[in-house]
This record gives sequence, structure tokens and C-alpha cells, in this order.
Amino acid sequence: MTMALIDMTINDYVNVLGSDAPAPGGGSASALAAAQGIALTKMVSELTVGKKKYQDYEEEMQAVRTEATHLQAELLAAIDKDTEAFNEVTAVFSMPKATDEEKAARKAAMQRALKIAANSPLAMMATIHQALQVTERAVGKSNTNALSDLAVAALNLKSGLMGAGLNVAINLGGIKDEEFVQATKEKSDALLNEGVAIADRIYENILKDM
Repeated sequence: MTMALIDMTINDYVNVLGSDAPAPGGGSASALAAAQGIALTKMVSELTVGKKKYQDYEEEMQAVRTEATHLQAELLAAIDKDTEAFNEVTAVFSMPKATDEEKAARKAAMQRALKIAANSPLAMMATIHQALQVTERAVGKSNTNALSDLAVAALNLKSGLMGAGLNVAINLGGIKDEEFVQATKEKSDALLNEGVAIADRIYENILKDM
């Protein structure tokens, strides 16, 4: 696959996702879900900025729009980054293993690749956490005609966050460096717990206003 995933049509992307190709997989799908989430937040900000009814929140919603724009670009890039990280792992399987030296080099390469594969979704989780914080800032300050869109933004971001967390966990399972595993797991758990709490809070607060 030579074409970047984000350059594909939706139809082509879904077809390759649903094929027997090992990548893209859950990591890229999680990044796409999160990108959709923050794009919805940006949409809500676009529907709010400049409206007289929400002039008290104009400055805040302009900031939300700016930050959402940057985060959307980061999460779109993460769709391909996750697949690239996975490809680092699969590339190791083609390394020679005829001698003890080759076997040792292969094992070392696999450990490096697994760390890259774990760090990629961890970075995605940090970005999604930021996106959830930005989204929450729009609650109660944005166009009420788009309340459901903001709730859907939170749901998509939550899905992306949880999916990225699973990708961190599955890659940590093969890493022998216990210090790295522990530190990465702590970071992942913190981002997951805090992010899910924010997403649920957004959803519940919007539901009350509908």
C-alpha cells in the first residue's frame, strides 16, 4: 500500500480496513474516530463564532476553533502514523535468523519496534485527551442548535481514546523492558481514566440540556 490512508476515498479506506491486510487496523480506526470527534467540535465552533447570541463567548469559541483545527490535523496524521508504527513490527519478521547473531539482532529489533508501536498510540491518547479538554470548553457556550453534534464529538473522541489505549496495552505485552512497560502503562491509564471522565461529563451535561 503506497497511498497514504488519509488520501484515500472513504470507500477505499473502509475496503482496505475490512480486508485481510494486517494494517490499517484498530489503531488507525481509533485515530479516525478521534479526528471525526474534534472535527465536530470545530464545526460547532464555526456555527457559534460571529453569532450575536453567543457574543459573550466569542473569544473562547475562537480559541476552541483554533485549537480544534490544530488537533484535527494531528489526529488525521495519526491515522497513517499508527500503521507506519505497526509496519516497523512486521518488518522485523523478514530479518534473517539463521545464526545466533542474527537471532539476537532480530530480537533487539523487535523490542525497538514494539516500543515504537506502543509509543504511537500513547501519543495519540495525549492528543485525544487535549481534544476532549477543548471540546468540554465549548459546552454551555456554543450554538444550542448543534448540541447533539458536540455530544457526538465526545463519543467519537472517547472511542478513539479507548481504542488507542488497547493498542498501547497489546504492544506492551511483548516488551521485556519492565521499566518502560510500567511507565508507559501508568501514562496510558492516567490519560484513559481522565479522558473517559471528561467525555462522559460532556455527554451527560449536554443530555441535560436537550
